[in-house]
Amino acid sequence: MKVLFVGFGSIAKKHAAVLRVIVGANLELFALRSSKEYKEIEGVVSVFNKEDVPKDLSFVIISNPTAFHYKSILEALELNIPIFIEKPVHHELNKLNELIDLFKKKKVKSYVACNLRFNKCLQFVKNKIDGGEYGDVQEVVAYCGSYLPDWRPNVDFKKVYSANEKLGGGVHLDLIHEIDYIFWLFGKPLDVKSFFYNKSKLDIDSVDYANYLLIYRSYVANISLNYFRKDSKRTLEVIFEKGTVRIDFLKNEVYENNELLFKLNDNDSLSTYKDQMEYFISNLENGTIMMNNIEEAGEVLKICLKNG
Repeated sequence: MKVLFVGFGSIAKKHAAVLRVIVGANLELFALRSSKEYKEIEGVVSVFNKEDVPKDLSFVIISNPTAFHYKSILEALELNIPIFIEKPVHHELNKLNELIDLFKKKKVKSYVACNLRFNKCLQFVKNKIDGGEYGDVQEVVAYCGSYLPDWRPNVDFKKVYSANEKLGGGVHLDLIHEIDYIFWLFGKPLDVKSFFYNKSKLDIDSVDYANYLLIYRSYVANISLNYFRKDSKRTLEVIFEKGTVRIDFLKNEVYENNELLFKLNDNDSLSTYKDQMEYFISNLENGTIMMNNIEEAGEVLKICLKNG
């Protein structure tokens, strides 16, 4: 299997690591470089233009900064092979319909990565929701707050894409996972209200606080995201008629009315990435329809970027 990466930063390294586990010795990795200044990575062949890209690639992974996705996706579409896009698709909506139409026209398979859909705690709660054993949903509260300077140790956080709006940064885009899994669990909302802010002590130009109200027929889902919380917290609460179910993502635990219901005894931080990649490859081999293709991810992006 031959895989081309466009962008080889921290997230690409995670995808490469799980590919090595899944595929083994038959894997060949290539990285399309944007300049001659790069750090050589063992087991990854660097290429500098499209002419040097192997003709028998299995798929492409787009994992460069979000602001460059549009151009990279257009170039990848010329290869007429499946495209795995690191979330989000883009940081603007004005190119979205064009990209969707191109994927349809060329009949190229797409998948937009959102690995929390493969979190075992979240899957456990999804089964509870789908099973209806707790009655109707009354309210949903999703929260994710962490401290951006701690994300990448020994790196000036103000220089990374997350802190820079022009590079596609912002907590609403970085943590689109929360919007994505609410969409996955409950479907498309009837309406969306949102509020963005960037006045924290971080002093960055991208959005560092975002709050959403996703309005459904008989309940509301609230999503709150920030870059400035030093004691990290990532939770989901679903309030049903018959009780409350809560996920603590940082502890990999699920609670029912404050009593432990399920605990994932898996400290492998790459497990969701591995399950996600296995899903992607399996769908390519079986020819089945992908969840979270560019059309579905586009609906999530519309929610993400709605301001007001």
